[in-house]
Amino acid sequence: MAKAIHPFYESHRDAMQAAMRHRLDLAEAMLCERAHLSDIDGIGQEVMDEFEIVLTQMPYVGGAAGRMSDFFMRLIGFMAISRVLRRHGVPLSVIGEIERETYKAQLLTEPEAERLASGRQFLSLENQTLLREQAAKSHQKEFPEDFVYDFVEPGPGDKFEFGIDYKGCGFCKFAARHGDKEILPNICGLDFDAYATRGIHLERTQTLAGGASHCDFRFSRLPAD
Repeated sequence: MAKAIHPFYESHRDAMQAAMRHRLDLAEAMLCERAHLSDIDGIGQEVMDEFEIVLTQMPYVGGAAGRMSDFFMRLIGFMAISRVLRRHGVPLSVIGEIERETYKAQLLTEPEAERLASGRQFLSLENQTLLREQAAKSHQKEFPEDFVYDFVEPGPGDKFEFGIDYKGCGFCKFAARHGDKEILPNICGLDFDAYATRGIHLERTQTLAGGASHCDFRFSRLPAD
């Protein structure tokens, strides 16, 4: 018997499916030119079918009250794209390029003013206070498949505004459980554009997916054009 989709994700299913279809539309030319695939409609249907499987595999990490629920809903669909393209023999590096450029194009469809306002809110002192609280709570491990992280204050001479050290990664746990470890670096690569399109510079020198003890995210404001 097929596993059911968690009610929280079921309530967001239509929006997630629409986002997936939008990504496929944006990726169409790249799938032809870089992945050298011809049956784009067939590939698209395979991805949507795989996405239905991914939806049943998504871990519940607190729903609307969980900070990382939104991360899962926005990014986990790339697992479906990666699985299908790998089955068709597309190299991991090409999959990563397609996913990153597609994700950036999708992010840029949001009005610039809204994106930059979101970035300012993320860097705000109010949000930093909330992140400190959420980081402390993450160590309680209420949801085993969730992220675990520390809030990092800048020290003397540091140029970042604040940082987050992820000690446990929900995507790494998901990949280990479902055989997706080889495509994890592509998921990690999406972070840079996710923040840059909101006016935030992300510096990161290591990741859990790459074998490090933690992912060292450091955030600062991108200079205005």
